[in-house]
Amino acid sequence: MPRLDRLLAEGQQVRRVGVALALLVLSVSPLLVTSCAGVDAMSVDSVVADTPAGSLLGANEDGIDVYRGIPYALAPTGERRWAPPAAVPDWEGQREAQAFGPACPQPESRAQSIYATELGAVSEDCLSLNVWTPEDAKGAPVFVWIHGGSLTTGAGSQAMYDGARMAREQGLVVVTINYRLGVLGYLAHPGLSAESEQGISGNYGLMDQILALKWVERNIAAFGGNPDNVTVAGESAGALSTVLLMTSPKAKGLFDKAIAQSAYMVTMSALKEETNGLPSAESVGSDLLDRMGVEDIDAHRAMPAGKIVGLAGKAGYFPFAVIDDVYLTDQMVATFDKGEQAPVPVLAGFNEGEIRSLRFLLPPIPKQDAYETAIRTGYGELADEFLNIYPSDSLESSMLATTRDAMYGWTAERLAASQTSQGIPSFFYLFDHGYPAADRWGLHAFHAAEIPYVFGTMSEAVAPWPEIPNTDEERALSQAMMAYWASFARDGRPAAVGAAEWPSYGDKAAGMVFAERPQPWPMLARERYALHEEVVCRRRAAANIPWNWNVGVLSPPLPPKDPKCQ
Repeated sequence: MPRLDRLLAEGQQVRRVGVALALLVLSVSPLLVTSCAGVDAMSVDSVVADTPAGSLLGANEDGIDVYRGIPYALAPTGERRWAPPAAVPDWEGQREAQAFGPACPQPESRAQSIYATELGAVSEDCLSLNVWTPEDAKGAPVFVWIHGGSLTTGAGSQAMYDGARMAREQGLVVVTINYRLGVLGYLAHPGLSAESEQGISGNYGLMDQILALKWVERNIAAFGGNPDNVTVAGESAGALSTVLLMTSPKAKGLFDKAIAQSAYMVTMSALKEETNGLPSAESVGSDLLDRMGVEDIDAHRAMPAGKIVGLAGKAGYFPFAVIDDVYLTDQMVATFDKGEQAPVPVLAGFNEGEIRSLRFLLPPIPKQDAYETAIRTGYGELADEFLNIYPSDSLESSMLATTRDAMYGWTAERLAASQTSQGIPSFFYLFDHGYPAADRWGLHAFHAAEIPYVFGTMSEAVAPWPEIPNTDEERALSQAMMAYWASFARDGRPAAVGAAEWPSYGDKAAGMVFAERPQPWPMLARERYALHEEVVCRRRAAANIPWNWNVGVLSPPLPPKDPKCQ
């Protein structure tokens, strides 16, 4: 049976995935700030929402009704650890909802990272959500945010995700959720599959997200939201989750639009068999327990959650979704190719400096001649095109751009192109905005830099995040981005009063660039997308190698052209 050490030795590409994602786990979750009370010094009055699930006591904070820490699932502990989430039974009486719930168990972040987090309470009893809604809202569009953090860190209570301004200024009902993370959220194992009525394991975090959306569908009208106008949105792992929801048959009909900020459609393992050069997810889980010194699933369940998280990290485990033929039936990109994804409008994009804050994703920068040799070896007849786009006379910039485009840029444009081909409206963007603190640190338009602009939470982006200046120009950009995102959630077309019109991707593959101000950009990054689409298509056709991460100087020889890749 394949083992985890085989996964980590499965050639240059898979070694890179293991190292990259293990490190990404420790670095890519924006600053978490929570408080016991969940409110600052402001005008606060109690409010009550009578939902189908039960009565909730929230708080009105300067004209916005806020309900925090609403449980949507029972604690996934004991026998419910590594099992599908169980909905919280309806309750009698009134439940307090004025404080955020605990974050899900996760490793501590690296203190030197700009993404360092300060967690409040942490507990396996973490499956809760939060709601911000305008006073007297009725039939308002619903914006459900899924936090990032490599499926390993983060929480819906992060200060940068505060929904107050979106609710107050844009009239949205904003929901943020927690879901199981890391080994507790994505472990696949033969013993767990044997316990399942469906014979599957893994994808527990995805199951949580689906149950949270079902909770929203049933209850959001009580907060003034329209259950027939729900947008799912997220950044990084939250955007990945959005794409997974789009491709999951279990999530069909639970949302009406999708926003994916810096998503990545990388290769997934199948549950029980090798695929695309990756061992089965069950075999990886079996090897993980061996490495952790755990005899079986019963012994694993008996361990404290914090110990499991720590040992899994030391063993090199990184979480990802699994093709289990129930929640996910094929690779994400294949589902889009077959037209089986959710038929919803999409807003998708990426940041110019994605990799500037994730430099551990880059291999060492070689000499110019070694770079050119590696590219010609890896890309064959596509090498000249590659070197024209990513030239050897600016090595660092080229390598940063190569990884960015292969992972985030290709994914974003693939989403827009796929929906457009189905006749579904789609909108594409590049975030290319810098400001003094970020640019001084070499972090122009870094990964996740757009989040405080979208939420209008720039003042919440505190150290170690590069300080955003409180200027008219920065506020104007944030106001425009908030309006674009909110109007897309409202009616499927991004628009902002006083700002440029955002062309649809179907209009000559056009998009929007957010630099100093929003500007339309026809044919945005088209030649880059075409190159990576060709590379991905050939590798997928070869069937025995993964198609992401092994790019640039790390690329193995490109498979020959396939008739499918036209």
